[in-house]
Amino acid sequence: MAKGLRNTLLGEMAAEFAGTFILIMFGCGVVAQVQAPNLGDHDSIAWAWGFGVMLGVYVAARVSGAHINPAVTLALAVFRGFSWRKVGPYALAQTLGAFCAALLVRWNYTEILAKFDPGHTFKTQTVFSTLPGNGVLPVSEWGAFRDQVIGTALLVLVIFAITDLLNTPPGANLGALITGLLVVALGMAWGADAGYAINPARDFGPRLASFITGYDTAWRDQYGNFYWWIPIVAPLIGGLIGAAFYKFVISTFLPVATKQEQGRAPISDV
Repeated sequence: MAKGLRNTLLGEMAAEFAGTFILIMFGCGVVAQVQAPNLGDHDSIAWAWGFGVMLGVYVAARVSGAHINPAVTLALAVFRGFSWRKVGPYALAQTLGAFCAALLVRWNYTEILAKFDPGHTFKTQTVFSTLPGNGVLPVSEWGAFRDQVIGTALLVLVIFAITDLLNTPPGANLGALITGLLVVALGMAWGADAGYAINPARDFGPRLASFITGYDTAWRDQYGNFYWWIPIVAPLIGGLIGAAFYKFVISTFLPVATKQEQGRAPISDV
């Protein structure tokens, strides 16, 4: 019976929940540590988010493919034949994983956040969710939207490249490590305009967690505008653009799969 349960949708959802949970534990955790007690800097944030992605992928890859990002799931459904009936359940599991992890981070850092920001304002809102210009730089909503489209396009484009057996995918189960390094690079190069959410579940789940635990401004940006939808819609669009770019600019010109390659499949989609 146990063997038969391993390939169920429920099991895949559990893996997506767990992988995204790990991602947010390290991601929101490092921002809380840097933001409040000032233990670390921008680079430590970028590295911890990257390691969070890597470890989340290693946790979930064998069961679900470790998308841990609705933008990746949608792009795989559109361009790589991933089952459409699984898109909604995967996105739900990813968002729930991010939500639960953020609640745990919020609880663990309760005293530090209350001391640093007693009113639970935008000062520490970025521990959980993103803002244009990280809440301090003069970036508009359009600027943040544009940034998230570009950043997520880069993310998905490279993910498609490193998981394509017809290209030059990393061997020895190193795909998760390379994906983590990709996120580090995105954090270092594309973090100023919108905090590089590049993942609807990563932003919405923790945003909801922060709202129900005292952050009344969670849905708005520092200008007072409703902002929560931008880190959802823009990454979904960006992921499709990145996947399309890879398909039509790179994949079209790759050699035809051999019989051996057609019989193989990557352990992870990410």
